Formats: sequence, C-alpha cells, structure tokens
Amino acid sequence: MSLHLFDTATRELRAFEPLEPGRVGIYICGLTTQGTPHIGHVRFAVAFDILRRWLVRGHGFDVTLVRNVTDIDDKILHKSAEHDRPWWAWSYLHERETTRALETLGVLAPTYEPRATGHITEMIELIDALVERGHAYPAADDSGDVYFDVRSWPAYGELTHQKIEDMEPAADADPRGKRDPRDFALWKGAKEHEPATASWPTAYGRGRPGWHLECSAMARKYLGDTFDIHGGGVDLRFPHHENEQAQSRAAGLGFARYWLHNAWLTLSGEKMSKSLGNTLTVSELTKQVRPLVLRYYIGSAHYRSTIEYGERSLEEAQAAVERIEGYLQRALEALGEPADGLAAEAATLAVPREFAAALDDDLNVPEALAVLFGAVREGNRALDQADGTDRAAVRTNLLELVAMTDVLGINPLDPVWGASGASGTADSVLDDLVQQQLAARAAARAERDFATADAIRDQLAAVGVVIEDTPAGARWALARETRTEADHDGG
Repeated sequence: MSLHLFDTATRELRAFEPLEPGRVGIYICGLTTQGTPHIGHVRFAVAFDILRRWLVRGHGFDVTLVRNVTDIDDKILHKSAEHDRPWWAWSYLHERETTRALETLGVLAPTYEPRATGHITEMIELIDALVERGHAYPAADDSGDVYFDVRSWPAYGELTHQKIEDMEPAADADPRGKRDPRDFALWKGAKEHEPATASWPTAYGRGRPGWHLECSAMARKYLGDTFDIHGGGVDLRFPHHENEQAQSRAAGLGFARYWLHNAWLTLSGEKMSKSLGNTLTVSELTKQVRPLVLRYYIGSAHYRSTIEYGERSLEEAQAAVERIEGYLQRALEALGEPADGLAAEAATLAVPREFAAALDDDLNVPEALAVLFGAVREGNRALDQADGTDRAAVRTNLLELVAMTDVLGINPLDPVWGASGASGTADSVLDDLVQQQLAARAAARAERDFATADAIRDQLAAVGVVIEDTPAGARWALARETRTEADHDGG
C-alpha cells in the first residue's frame, strides 16, 4: 500500500504523490510566542514529527520541513504591555521556551524556522501582487490598513467548505475601512498606543503584517510557489488557513497541495487554552514523568482524534513505555550486546510490513502501536522459553522493535532521552551512585556478609531505589523505571 493521507480540503483519503519525485516540502504553523507552551500547544509538533520520520524512514523522501515562529501579533503586544516588557523580548523569551519544550519531547528540529519579523519584504511583495491583481485594497480611512477583498476571489471558503454569506465578520482590524466586514487584514497600520518598534515603513504607511499574510510569505520563500503539505491544528482551518490559501492563490501561487490538521488535546472536554486556566506545561509535566513518557502520551493517538487528558493518562503512558523498556532490557541482557551497536543497526532496517501498512493508512499510530506491542509479547515469549532462548529470533525481534520505536520518536535507546529515557547529566550521576552501591552489595554477598548486603538494599529502598535480583544481576528501579548494573556501559 502506498502512503495515503486525509486531505482536509477534499475531505477524503488521498494517495500521496510529491510534487517532485523523492522530495517533500512541508509547512506547519508554529506557535505564536505569547506565553509558555502547554501540551495542547505542542501536539501538532509531535504529530507532524511522526509524519516527517515516516516520510524519511518509510519512503526514503528528502523532507524539507518549515515551522515558522509568529513573533509579532496582537496577543504578543498585549501580553508584553501587561508585563511591562519590550514586545520583542517577550516574544524571544517564549520562543526559547517553546524550543526547549519541543527538544524535551524529542521533536526533530525543523529544516528552517523563520520568524515573521524577518520577512517583511516578502510580505510587502505579496501585498503588492494582490493589489495589482485587484484582490486587495488600502483602507479608505487612511489608517494604513490593507485588506484582502474576499468577494474578489470566488473560491474563498473552498478549504473549509463555507459560503461567504455564512461567515462572521473578520475581527482582526477596525471594520470602518473595509468594503466587506469579512475582508481580512493583510497589513495593519501603526497605532499610537503600540510601540514604534512594532511597525515598519512601507508605501501603504507604517505598520505590521497580518497573521495570515506572514505564513503565505514564509511558505513561498522556503518551499516555492507550490509545495506538498501544509499542516497545523484543526482550530487553524478557519480563518487562518482559509485566508492563507485564498491570498496565496489569488496572487497566482499554487500553494499547498495537501492539507493535514491534527485534533485538539482537551481537558474535561474543553480545548486547552490559557483563557480556561487549564494549561499543563511541558516543563511542569516532565517533573512528574520522564519526557519519553510524555512524548508517548501525546503521540499515541491518531493525529485526527481528540486526546482527552485525565488523571490516569500519564500513568497509562508510563506503563506502556515500561513494557517496551522492560523487554528491551531483557533482550539486551540475553544477547549480551551493547545497546548502541544494536540501535545503530536497527536504524538501517525496514520496519515490519504490518507496521508500515498502519502508518501508510493516514498515520494510524494506534494500529502501529498494536503491531509494536505484539512484537513485545513475541519477544518476551521467546525469552521465557524453558528450552533456551533462540538468540537469532530474539535479535531480529529486538531490532524490529527498536526500528518501530524510532519511527514513532519513542526509542528508549535514542540518546535524546539520556540514560534509559531519563534526562541527561543528573540521571547519569544517579545511575553511577546506585551502581557503586550495587557493586558493594554484590561484594558483600560474595563474601556471605548478608547483613551488610541487606543494609545496602534497605538504604537504597529508603530513598526510593528498589532492587530486584535476576540471573543477569541486580536491577534497580526508580519511579517504576528499571535498570541494570551494566546500563551505564551501554547506550
């Protein structure tokens, strides 16, 4: 089966064929840097990270992924004024927070990550083209605003299958200068109460770009007049993506050939938003669970399905990750091979056919995970055989499992997660300290000094470290995370 994706514009599953053989261009709308990102904000990044990984790993495409930064808009100006900070400093602070959040979740860096403020020239060129073609006009009230004339473009509404008469007025600028209340702002004239630094000189007057114009100009610069996939959250379909498509095609551009939209991540049935006060930030949640667990949780549902966050959501995700890690650890011990070597080998292998079929079916991650956990069951069954382990079968199974987790961005052996999926230096230090205690305990037991061995075990238990003795040696667990004495030598 070839890759099929659900195109929001046509409302059907379409076979994916790139514009240029072997190459794929993707534009996804990044975050507006007005505040600290929560898990509802970053779901889009995880969803499209899986798509990107599958296009590369499953189909061998050379992928160019552009994820923009909206670093100037009404919300940023309002928020920065409320906190008495320069708008650009406020925006940059939250841009860095967003970058850290996505890195924490193992999201691959985009090929390009342009800021809106760095592309004013390209935006003005697009406005000029629309004015020349009769699809845009400067406001009659000399405000400096420039609007897109929605009635000049008969196809307006085709992305979301709406009629102009059924649409509400655009609320992105003063309606007094508009020909039609549904016309939307391409350029916003400078206002007296706004910082002078938040405007740029143009033939239309000083001002700043409208939100929709920003993405059209940046997508064109980095991906060309026509490109393969435009993605983002379902809440962006209207008006943002509808307006992007209208202004780009009215300017003579082909724009996006496929539209993909991920659903919301909700809390108590409501979309997560700062206005509801129900935000759950990545930085706070990763104090409760490891980043690998949070990544698994956000990416485990079908991208077009709503995820409902509940009290046990992360517990279930943690249990699932531990099933994977538990088998990986058992298999590595049985094989006696270094984890980094096996991980490198798995990176060159094809995934199982059933797993590939699931992802080719509009990125059906739940079905792909069913295949993955089937492999975990088979692997554990092979390791449990009383007549000895079939090393070749276990090795093949392990490699396939690592390959599948890698495609989904949840490979516990990936260095991005640190040792055993935890984070970084602190985890390594803890591992070393526990290993020293385990070595002392093993020495005491070898000398039949069981009182000392038990005392070491009890001391570790008192600080939350649980010891399990296995034929392969002592294993330790912290927050339900299992390791072995040899882990610090592996990947």
